[in-house]
Amino acid sequence: MRVTDTHPLPTFRHVARLTDDRGILEHAQLCEPRFSHGYCTDDNARLLLVSVRDDGSTSEAQVFASIATNFLLDAQHTDGRFRNRLSFERVWLDEACTDDHWGRALWAAGTAYQRSGDGNVQMRGIEIFERSCGLRSPFLRSMSFAALGAAEVLVADPSHSDAQDLLAAAADMVEPSRSTWLWPEPRLTYSNATIPQVLIAAGHLLGDDAVLRRGLDLLAWLVKIETYGDHLSPTPAAGRGPNDPKPAFDQQPIEAAAVADAAVTAWTATGDRTWLGVLDSAVGWFNGRNDVGAEMIDHVTGGAYDGLHSHGPNLNEGAESTLAMVATLQLARQTMRG
Repeated sequence: MRVTDTHPLPTFRHVARLTDDRGILEHAQLCEPRFSHGYCTDDNARLLLVSVRDDGSTSEAQVFASIATNFLLDAQHTDGRFRNRLSFERVWLDEACTDDHWGRALWAAGTAYQRSGDGNVQMRGIEIFERSCGLRSPFLRSMSFAALGAAEVLVADPSHSDAQDLLAAAADMVEPSRSTWLWPEPRLTYSNATIPQVLIAAGHLLGDDAVLRRGLDLLAWLVKIETYGDHLSPTPAAGRGPNDPKPAFDQQPIEAAAVADAAVTAWTATGDRTWLGVLDSAVGWFNGRNDVGAEMIDHVTGGAYDGLHSHGPNLNEGAESTLAMVATLQLARQTMRG
C-alpha cells in the first residue's frame, strides 16, 4: 500500500505564527500564541527535527532550523544535560537533567547532522549530539528519543562508536514481555511507537536480526491495539491497559505522529509496503479518519488541534500538535517521492 497523493502538503504557516527569534512558543489560545507560557526545549527540538526534514524546500525551514539549533545550544549544560523551560522574558526556570527533552534534543541534533543542507546547522548538530550522547537516562522514552538521534548519526557515519553504544543501550532497556500483553510496561502511556522504533533501528543499523524482528513484531502488535475498525485509534492521554475499552479519549497528535515515524523506520528497514499502510492510517487520523470523524488540521491557519475528545477537537493549536502534524505530512510526502 502507498500513501495517497491526496493528503495535504505540510505547511509552516502556523509554525511561523508561534515562532520568534528565540524559539517556538509552547502553547496557543485557539491559534494565538500564549506568550506567558514561554518556550520549552521539547518543542524547539521538534522544530529543529521538522525543519531539517524539509529537505531545504522552503526558506522558512532554514531560518527555523537556525533558531531551534541556537535554542538547543543555549539549553545544553556543559556536561550534556538540558534545561527545558524558558520564560518569555528569557529566564530559565528549571535545572538541567536527562528527561525527555534531553532525548528529543539528541534526536533533533542527530537528524540535523544527517539531514541538514546547512553546513553550520549540521556542524552544530553533531556538536550538540557528541556533548550529550555519553550520558544515560533512567527513563525508557528519554533513552528512546536519544537513540533515534544516534540512529540518524549512524546513517551518516556508521562507524560512530558513541552513537552505536547509545542505540544499543536504549534497545537493551526494552524488556521482553512473557505474556499475551506484549508491551514491556503494564500500560501504554505516551509516544508508544517510539519504543519498537528503537528496536527496529537498532536491529537494522547494528546488524541484529533478532532485535529487528522483535521490534517489527512489537510495532505490529501496537498498531493492532491502536486500531479500531478501519482507522487509527491512538492510546489516550490517560494511557491504555490490557482490558481498557476502545475508543478512549483524549487522543493526542503526538501519538499519531509517533506511529507514522515508526512505520517509516520499519519500511526503510524491510521494504515491506504494509508499513506504508500504517503511515496512511496515521495521516488519515489528522484528516478525519478517526473515532469522531473530525479533521484535526486547521486548513486556514495551517495548525493542528491539541487533542481529540469524544465530542470533537480541542481547538487550541499549540506547538506540539502542530509540529506533530507537520512531521506526519512530511513523511507522507517523502514516501510518495521515494
